[in-house]
Amino acid sequence: RVRARRRAAVALDAAFGFDSEARAAAEVRESQRLTIGLVGFGNFGQFLAAKFVRQGHRVLATSRTDYSSRAAELGVEYFTDADDFAESHPDVVVLCTSILSTETVLSHLPVQRLRRSTLFVDVLSVKQFPKRLLLSTLPDYFDILCTHPMFGPESGKNGWQGLTFMYDPVRVNAGAAREERVANFLRCFEAEGCEMVPMTCEEHDRHAASSQFITHTVGRMLGRLDLESTPVDTKGYQTLLDLVDNTANDSFELYYGLFMYNASATEELDRLEKAFDGLKKQLFDQLHDKLRGQLFLDPRDPNHESNASTTERQPAASAGGGGSDVAEVIKAAAQAQAQAEAREAADTHST
Repeated sequence: RVRARRRAAVALDAAFGFDSEARAAAEVRESQRLTIGLVGFGNFGQFLAAKFVRQGHRVLATSRTDYSSRAAELGVEYFTDADDFAESHPDVVVLCTSILSTETVLSHLPVQRLRRSTLFVDVLSVKQFPKRLLLSTLPDYFDILCTHPMFGPESGKNGWQGLTFMYDPVRVNAGAAREERVANFLRCFEAEGCEMVPMTCEEHDRHAASSQFITHTVGRMLGRLDLESTPVDTKGYQTLLDLVDNTANDSFELYYGLFMYNASATEELDRLEKAFDGLKKQLFDQLHDKLRGQLFLDPRDPNHESNASTTERQPAASAGGGGSDVAEVIKAAAQAQAQAEAREAADTHST
């Protein structure tokens, strides 16, 4: 009888064009379906929510601002009351707050109403700060996954393929279900084609200070120059304009958070300032040497421009130009300066 039922099911699948493999895949997807709760529903929270909903997950959200209408548009269940949010028992709680407000928001979240197996995830741009905060604030029975999607609504608007996603499973308590929950959440990004990068929070912040913070700093500096596109833009200049646009779309609060909560940021800011000062010094030192050489050239010296005929100068001018000519000019200036100083010393000695 059981075999007959199976044969009937197979025949029914064939009759209606059902694919048993597709059905099995759907069952797997259902087993991976999560209830994801977002704490903070600003631009980045909405950006993540839209993707999670499309992937088939149940998405909840709460925030200090009422985003009920926007949540409804995205297919997200919105809670104005944090207690109601917690009592809906999300499998995963994702902190989508700003860096500066994370500690305050977490302190007002009624974590005691959540299931003890809840996975907490942060998506902040700094990592050591939320790691320490979550470890010191949350009871031991909650799992902690620190992550950093290295993209946002602007850079990820056309998909996440090839974009970097950093993660650090800071605390995952024993149990197959807990490990599977972490894997299923990471799969949300892996399935979209993200480049998955396992990395400690400490290592992340060292790298981010010399990449993300420097990028934001340079972009904001250039933004203050009011640069504009021109008819003769080079590719490099267009890249700089794109950098200004990308950093201008982020709030100063984010930039300040990158500085305030990354211990390596101050060191990188000092290095950037020293590099700029060193570059200026190199420019002005070279300019000073050239001007000084011209100022102290002896008119009696045959290498002086006023003592060289037009025909004598012409071959040098037409000899190919470029770095060799410059080197010859500098060499001649140095020789002339040395000769002038020698004559001056001889005159002084004779008097």
